[in-house]
Amino acid sequence: LFSCEEILACEAIGTTPHVPKPLISNAKAAGRFGKDDFVYLADQNVYRCPAGVTLAYRYTRLEEGRTLHSYWTRKCRACALQAKCTTSKERRANRWEHEGVIETMQKLLDVDNAMTVRRRTVDHTFGTIKSWIGYTHFLTRCIERMKAEMSLCVLAYNIKRMISIMGVQPLVAAVRG
Repeated sequence: LFSCEEILACEAIGTTPHVPKPLISNAKAAGRFGKDDFVYLADQNVYRCPAGVTLAYRYTRLEEGRTLHSYWTRKCRACALQAKCTTSKERRANRWEHEGVIETMQKLLDVDNAMTVRRRTVDHTFGTIKSWIGYTHFLTRCIERMKAEMSLCVLAYNIKRMISIMGVQPLVAAVRG
């Protein structure tokens, strides 16, 4: 689950998280530009919109315990792309004070194709195990029993996978080996 605060905490202790940022833009869903179409220029502390206009820093506010910086421009009314950008008088962008950490992590994910590798290796395994146990809860209670149940599920998955790769006879021979 994506959490800005958890990612910042990981960064603070020297751990590099690899969590994709969810794409949940109402603007994108409506066919307009999303925040990811705007480029933040750190040296100028402004955003550049798809039309090339800069959204200047206006003020800082505290919202749900997070410090957000607000940016906008008054040039939107004269812009040919306004209909693709916003339904308001001007397009506004908010930036969390630690958003640079999120952007750095996302760049690493994009460059390394980490999510593609994860989908090919880990996600399939856990998806299969979840389907075996019925997408609900563990059958046992207390952490020790749940660990045992998960270990048995992983062991069953690994054995089933080895059988599909090697076949039954070579696997039995290797175990006896």
